[in-house]
Amino acid sequence: MADFDKAISLTLQIEGGYSNNPSDNGGETFKGIARKFNPSWEGWKIIDNLKKDTKNFPKNLDADSSLQSYVKQLYKQNYWDVNRLDQVMNQEIANEIFDNDVNLGVGSSAKIVQEALNLLNRNQKDYQDLKVDGAIGNTTLSILNGHKNPKAVLRTINGLQFMRYVEICKNDPSQEIFFNGWLLRA
Repeated sequence: MADFDKAISLTLQIEGGYSNNPSDNGGETFKGIARKFNPSWEGWKIIDNLKKDTKNFPKNLDADSSLQSYVKQLYKQNYWDVNRLDQVMNQEIANEIFDNDVNLGVGSSAKIVQEALNLLNRNQKDYQDLKVDGAIGNTTLSILNGHKNPKAVLRTINGLQFMRYVEICKNDPSQEIFFNGWLLRA
């Protein structure tokens, strides 16, 4: 079964540290956790307190162990557990779904997985089309874990992820500033 610690270490390499880019729809962000989308996260209290040390901010954030613990806890509860990734047998696929959960949202990420599996079922010769409902349930997990070609599943997830980034930029050209960074994920 997939290992959360492996997945989060990869995602955090991409997410980086603290930013407050006015073009970012999530606003103020730490390690990929956007204040706009996670306003009640306990880590913001620590960050707001550490901002007072203007000389060392934001460098001082990485040294705070309780803040790092809150980061892992939020990612586990809100992005890993929600899509039941501990039940995914392929680590690479779990890593990708988790990273998409973080970057695109858990519902959008689950829909991408379901769409990918539907595209790969050879017109329902291998299994019935999944309902694309944005929730990874028992049927989605069973098909995902039993798929004959996990590499094709991963490539299809990446292709749909790329298409989602294009769609985001078409709908809001101000987001093109993030496109090159998003390509690192797809």
